[in-house]
Amino acid sequence: MSSKRVRVTVPSSTANLGPGFDTLGMALQLYSVVEMQVSEQTTIELIGKELQGTPTDKSNLLYVIAAELFQQAGLAVPELHIRASSEAPLTRGLGSSAAAIVGALVAANHLAGEPFTRDQLFAMAVKKEGHPDNVGPSFFGGIIVATMPEKEDQPIPYICLAPPAAMRALVVIPDYALSTEKARNALPQVYSKQDVIYNVGHSSLLVAALAQGRLDLLGQAMGDRLHQPYRAPLVPGLEEILAAATDNGAVGAALSGAGPTILCLTASDSECERLKSFVDQVMRGHGISYQTMVLQPDEHGVQVEVQ
Repeated sequence: MSSKRVRVTVPSSTANLGPGFDTLGMALQLYSVVEMQVSEQTTIELIGKELQGTPTDKSNLLYVIAAELFQQAGLAVPELHIRASSEAPLTRGLGSSAAAIVGALVAANHLAGEPFTRDQLFAMAVKKEGHPDNVGPSFFGGIIVATMPEKEDQPIPYICLAPPAAMRALVVIPDYALSTEKARNALPQVYSKQDVIYNVGHSSLLVAALAQGRLDLLGQAMGDRLHQPYRAPLVPGLEEILAAATDNGAVGAALSGAGPTILCLTASDSECERLKSFVDQVMRGHGISYQTMVLQPDEHGVQVEVQ
């Protein structure tokens, strides 16, 4: 087992992209960093306001994930020094838990002598997270199209796409949390045939448009009937932004993951400024305090540095 310190940098992600519920995601240049080293006793150091309130004992997700990897590799679980930071706010729909899972798996795998391949680690992360749309982009970067395998022991089928060159993301992050569980509970158990057909068509068009760089089609292709209409009451401003973003500088808009962050895709700096003004008008109208970030897609995925 390596005694060196491993530093892992993981991009955050935005999932679903509208109709690609639990199957589509894109990596963003907003990063979490996990440093891990075998130690005489376990200490967990959390840096920055985004991780405040997270446990600093062995119940911390980073330690739990690392311990599980050592056990799966047939190794004794060592004491660890873990240092972590996150630029992405927690429980906002930017894949913070997925990034933590990926960071812990990759760091622990390195310390363990790399007994698992990247695809095996991806499968472990998907099993932990429950779906591939956030962990995929954090692992591989770019845009990931993935689905769950037919049988549990099969590898996760996925495709990586390079993001269109001109595209950037304006993320609108409200100053309140929304648990994934609450957002999931808002969804119905049964959908109409028309809504299912609508989403199959739109998600298919979205993947094809992203693959060919057809930003002109994203506004239509990002339409969704499976989750956004049901989550809109939980996210003030979402309905108005989805309805009018493409008239105000966006090439497409969606709820980011389970929310409450809203994703607007744009293709130029001038359009981005117009979009910010529109978003501000909507959010102020609801009395919601928020922050925006303009982010480029990340194309590299998880990066490892041994120190």
